[in-house]
Amino acid sequence: MKLNAIIVEDEEISRQILANYIKKYCPNVSLLGEASNIEEGYELIQKHELDLVFLDVEMPYGNGFDLLEKVENRTFETIFVTAYDHYAIDALNNQATYYLLKPISIDELIKAVAMVTEIKEKESELENTVLTPKVNSASLSGKITIPQQDGFEVIDVKDILFCKADDNYTEIYFKDTKKLVSKTLKHFQESLEEYAFARIHKSYLVNVNAIVKYKKGKGGSVIVTNGKEIMVSSSQKANLLSYFK
Repeated sequence: MKLNAIIVEDEEISRQILANYIKKYCPNVSLLGEASNIEEGYELIQKHELDLVFLDVEMPYGNGFDLLEKVENRTFETIFVTAYDHYAIDALNNQATYYLLKPISIDELIKAVAMVTEIKEKESELENTVLTPKVNSASLSGKITIPQQDGFEVIDVKDILFCKADDNYTEIYFKDTKKLVSKTLKHFQESLEEYAFARIHKSYLVNVNAIVKYKKGKGGSVIVTNGKEIMVSSSQKANLLSYFK
């Protein structure tokens, strides 16, 4: 799949190196332009329909996060490229699909572009179609227990829409109710790993069969059967989309 992309990087030499690597090792990426600052980058984003933005973090008069905040309806994926690894958490929180450190590793660049390609191919395949999980409700047949002060409660796995992290607790959401449980989200991820539950964000674990809509939007989101819209982390998009035909 062809990816339309731009580079936003204030250092000319870094732009040239990255552009040369992309042309040589990522033939499905078409570079439509380069920018040396936030304003130039924003103009290119407004001008083109992009699939991917290679974005430096540190730039004059702002940073890459400031640029992303300016883009209201963001449908492109972002690969951050920087020399400062302490930006990794902020990058992931701002829906970066991948994070490349300078000097750029060719293998990591190829891997990053492959991840974006996989996401875009799957989004295109599923666009304007009814979401049909590769797994069906039969794969959800089972029960789990949740602790209570006087014992434990047994619940049907298929009745769970999603789980949300709340520090060392987890909120379990059903169609009309929710329960607060003194277990971490990681505990439920491990307990439900044999069922059709996908970790779509650091704070959310979702029943794939409860998803009724996927929105590309700013970083992506899903809507479940009770109408709740839940953010999808870019780093988890490929995993989520793999559940669907």
